[in-house]
Amino acid sequence: MNPLDRLAHPDLVTSPSPTAEPPARLQIQFSPYRVFKREEWANLRADTPMTLVARELDQLSGLIEELSTAEVEQIYLPMSRLLNLHVAGAQELHTVTSRFLGRRDGRVPYILGIAGSVAVGKSTTARVLKALLARWPDHPRVDLITTDGFLYPNAELERRGLMERKGFPESFDTARLLNFLHDVKSGKANVSAPVYSHFHYDIIPGQTIAVDRPDVLIVEGLNVLQPARMPRGGEAIPFVSDFFNFSIYMDAEAQVIEDWYVTRFMRLRQTAFRDPAAYFHRYALLSHDEARAKALEIWHGINEKNLYENILPTRQRARLILRKGPNHKIESVALRRI
Repeated sequence: MNPLDRLAHPDLVTSPSPTAEPPARLQIQFSPYRVFKREEWANLRADTPMTLVARELDQLSGLIEELSTAEVEQIYLPMSRLLNLHVAGAQELHTVTSRFLGRRDGRVPYILGIAGSVAVGKSTTARVLKALLARWPDHPRVDLITTDGFLYPNAELERRGLMERKGFPESFDTARLLNFLHDVKSGKANVSAPVYSHFHYDIIPGQTIAVDRPDVLIVEGLNVLQPARMPRGGEAIPFVSDFFNFSIYMDAEAQVIEDWYVTRFMRLRQTAFRDPAAYFHRYALLSHDEARAKALEIWHGINEKNLYENILPTRQRARLILRKGPNHKIESVALRRI
């Protein structure tokens, strides 16, 4: 089935793993999304100026994803224009609501969530949007955090028997993430977030970053659209996405993402993994075939399972879905209309 057709059938969103029984499907005749081909979406840029130069594109590119001027102009500039309009609308709504309540609250950050699988390109998209949104005059302060910092430390994951499920919802300190987002959304100053090191594959003890009342906060992570389990008693259980003003899901075929993951793993084997202090240094010592087999083992044993069980089922909770092709280019954009 064509990926554009899948968006017209919300009942197909919870794509099962290859070994699972397919669920019964509702016959829904409408789509909650309006789907734009790349050319159609590019036209929505209007007169939005290109504010990034070639040197910045090199810095914003991912390890295996080279960001082109065409990609920014055709995909990300229209997106930044849309988000700029949304930020202005949210600020105005906050002003009139405060006036209605007889309060003089300061502006609160506009929070943008970006979800998707490991290796799908979330970080690149987050960096590009941060750079573009900061160029708009009404919201020059844009911060970016990843939810990796809210993973439990490895020692705690070991204690709970979760090291083989790192990245799954249960491996995150969700309460700490929710409290962080609440404080940011409340307009508190210098809200601290823990720091995660991919080099050490662990939380860095005692190190934090401060988020100090930005105009826009981008939150990037695997499971940021994951709903909480609803209690039978009806108690208030917030979702991480409750704090989002807008959300984006980075989408691609699972086989394509697998290829990207393996390519990235093999490139890291030639770079960061070579450092003896790196957590994955042992993989740099493997032969090419052994390293590729290890990458596939990790993908199928952890990341693919997480994709099918937890990440992909949240796709249609996003306001915007960016569908990528094998060459890393965005092929279509789906914007939620209901």
